Amino acid sequence: MKFPIAFLLLLVIAPVLTARTLEVRAGGPYENLESAAAAVLPGDTIIFRAGVYAGGEYVEGLQGTASAWITIMAPPGEEVVLRGGTNAWQLSDPAWLRISGFVLEGQTGNGLNIDDAGTFDTPAHHVIIERCTWRGIDASGNNDLLKLSGLDSFEVRACVFLDGAAGGSMIDMVGCHNGSFTGNRFERAGSNCIQAKGGTRYIRIERNTFIDGGARAINIGGSTGLQFFRPQGANSESADIRIYSNVFVGSDAPVAFVGTVNSEVVNNTIWLPGRWVMRILQETTGSGFLQCGDNVFRNNIVVVGNAAASPAVNIGPNTRPESFIFSGNLWYNVDDADWGGPNLPSAESGGIIGADPMLVAPPGDMSLRNGSPAIGAGYPVAEPVLDYNAVPFAAPRAIGAFAATGMAGAAERGRDGNTWMRIMVPSAGTVGEISFDLGGMGDVEVAIHDMGGAWIRGEMMYSTTGVGVLHMALDDLPSGAYMCVVRRGSLLLARPFVLVR
Repeated sequence: MKFPIAFLLLLVIAPVLTARTLEVRAGGPYENLESAAAAVLPGDTIIFRAGVYAGGEYVEGLQGTASAWITIMAPPGEEVVLRGGTNAWQLSDPAWLRISGFVLEGQTGNGLNIDDAGTFDTPAHHVIIERCTWRGIDASGNNDLLKLSGLDSFEVRACVFLDGAAGGSMIDMVGCHNGSFTGNRFERAGSNCIQAKGGTRYIRIERNTFIDGGARAINIGGSTGLQFFRPQGANSESADIRIYSNVFVGSDAPVAFVGTVNSEVVNNTIWLPGRWVMRILQETTGSGFLQCGDNVFRNNIVVVGNAAASPAVNIGPNTRPESFIFSGNLWYNVDDADWGGPNLPSAESGGIIGADPMLVAPPGDMSLRNGSPAIGAGYPVAEPVLDYNAVPFAAPRAIGAFAATGMAGAAERGRDGNTWMRIMVPSAGTVGEISFDLGGMGDVEVAIHDMGGAWIRGEMMYSTTGVGVLHMALDDLPSGAYMCVVRRGSLLLARPFVLVR
């Protein structure tokens, strides 16, 4: 039987035409998430209007479809705060769900809790969390800003995590798989910023900023009761975790390998850790359980002081440190020009010891100055493809989180060797505008992206006199981490910035 083309088109667009917007506001048809979730259908959007909403809500089975996701969002320019409660929200068994633009604060348990409702064989899946801000939790124990248990196929991007609980994680994963964390900012953590344990596998942690990340900024593994592993019978705390193109400032240990296997830490920049550069530990043991080993630490810039220089690597029992691969790292001690290098448990190939990496203005700007020994000195690898600024690494690649070509490095300079343009981005906690000092170079094309690479807005900007400062308003942007990309002809420049409202 043949159908008219118009009828077939109607079948395709019908889900779009029937998608609804459900508005949550005081005195409105829906006053909280639970009431809106009871009415939502695949393809619908739940919009929270500006205001403060009480936490402590629980919703189970909030599921869109692969072609009709459910979105829960705070509109750009409207601050929506989820305050208090044990959790702001606990979402059990969600699927095809997007959460965007919220501020969470003052929870006494976990800030946001997403789980599989205890049904290990049917995980929660396909969840995107973007442009949200956690700015303080009212707890000091093992409490997390974002708790993920049994979640597969997910993204956390362009979010800000501030002031974690002293004994908890900013993000804690138990038995999660095929997820990514991109373009987020973490400041002042308790135990750690991100923890991947309980059978967690295939996770990418890429192009994030970690400042004062607690005891272990990234805990690649951990300690989990075997009954909580997902899947049951998994033989390592974590596996195949990829730590790419991140910036670390401070923390006791920026990276801890804890019962993990086949994990990689590649092309990161580490600045002045408090006690160690890394830890190699095993906290879960038992018959058939793999010891921490077969991991890679490669192409990283590591700048230490004497506090973390000896030992730079903390190695615990029941591990296989000799199986680790070290290659292409640059090690520099700002307190001791004669430092002999770290106590690596296996020989490094292609490493550089004692050479100043020549960072532009650490810890604020960790990109490379012209002439840096890190330029073109990295070990050849396929990934990461993109540096911290989402610029492709050249071949041969640089060591550290920043490429030495394209939007960073020489592209910032004009014919006379001076900076051709300066982006004056707002500091965290400010709003208003972003400014561009053109330095006499004329008109430019400006775009704002989220840290996942998605375009948000853009415009051409002109200087009628060829000099001076131009401004782009930011009043309509919600809190989050962003990238400003400027083009003039073949010249490119990018700078990350964070808004916290």
